[in-house]
Amino acid sequence: MKSYYSLGLMSGTSMDGVDASIIQSDGVSKYKVILDKYFEYPEGIYKDLTKIRDKIKSSKDLKGFEKKTKLIEKEITLFHAKAVNEILKKSKVNIDFIGFHGQTIFHNAREKISKQLGDGKLLSKLTKKTVIYDFRQNDLKHGGHGAPLTPIFHKLLKTKFKIKYAAFVNIGGIVNITSIWDDDYMSGTDVGPGMCLIDQWIRQNSKKRFDEKGKIAKSGKVNEKVLDQLIQNFHKKESILDTGPVQSFDIKDFDLSDVKGLSLKDGAATLTALTTHIMWPILSLTKKYEETIILCGGGRKNNFLFEELKSNETPIKLIDEFGIDGDFIESQAFAYLAIRSYLKIPISFPSTTGVSKPCTGGVVVKN
Repeated sequence: MKSYYSLGLMSGTSMDGVDASIIQSDGVSKYKVILDKYFEYPEGIYKDLTKIRDKIKSSKDLKGFEKKTKLIEKEITLFHAKAVNEILKKSKVNIDFIGFHGQTIFHNAREKISKQLGDGKLLSKLTKKTVIYDFRQNDLKHGGHGAPLTPIFHKLLKTKFKIKYAAFVNIGGIVNITSIWDDDYMSGTDVGPGMCLIDQWIRQNSKKRFDEKGKIAKSGKVNEKVLDQLIQNFHKKESILDTGPVQSFDIKDFDLSDVKGLSLKDGAATLTALTTHIMWPILSLTKKYEETIILCGGGRKNNFLFEELKSNETPIKLIDEFGIDGDFIESQAFAYLAIRSYLKIPISFPSTTGVSKPCTGGVVVKN
């Protein structure tokens, strides 16, 4: 099959910048990393994004803040275009496609809404390249949750790593897991809050954006009473939001009301304990089936969280141990999904998003 050069662009829940990756792939089994590069948002974009995300708490708010989101959408699209054009100038390969994820500001699988800011038509015009964007809508239209979309890329990595059983556990704002068996059957689901509450707590109570390496949490003490309440409220929320075997969460599904009154350090420690508590049953289950557990996402850099997870005697490996920079898994994934979308090959599946049948996605804007 023909191979393509695809540039994937991803900005996650931390809203701190754009990860960019060029890969060479046929959209099926071949895959080679050509370039990974990070572009940090200027302070103004970071503040605009975090403010608007915090204001949009419901689908009604999406309409109420439509003018403001349009302005921010143009702002971040221009930033993406500048980053792309910088890469294109220096790249020795001719890029066939750009996979443009955009910036998620609201996701509600039950209402079939997933809103990513990013103008694919404008990006195509500014870069003079074919752009694939809006990856989640087709899945939502066909009964899926619109997330997670990375399992098919994880399946490619499992083949590349020559692993028999694999569980890719991504700790982003939300924790999600992809399990892939020896017969290549794969399943995917969200698990619960990952770094979203911890990051929000740090932002609201200090001048920092996140708890670097988990140092703040490590210096604090877990408030067991508050932790019990957090766990109870999570399970209540989980049952309210229940969407069957494939779950889908948004960071807006969780809040900090239970930790108000705690010190910065104790709040960070208690929220980190919540994330580990939520993850332990999943890790224990994968351990039971002798899967190779591979940790991905920004949360893998939180040393305190990582050590707490390992204290459960679960054998965990970082994705970086396989020779791939774990900071760019999702940008590489959307480069891969762009190729599949262009070729009209499925990117989501009943066992990964709950979609009614294997489904392609992504809107193609040809230049």
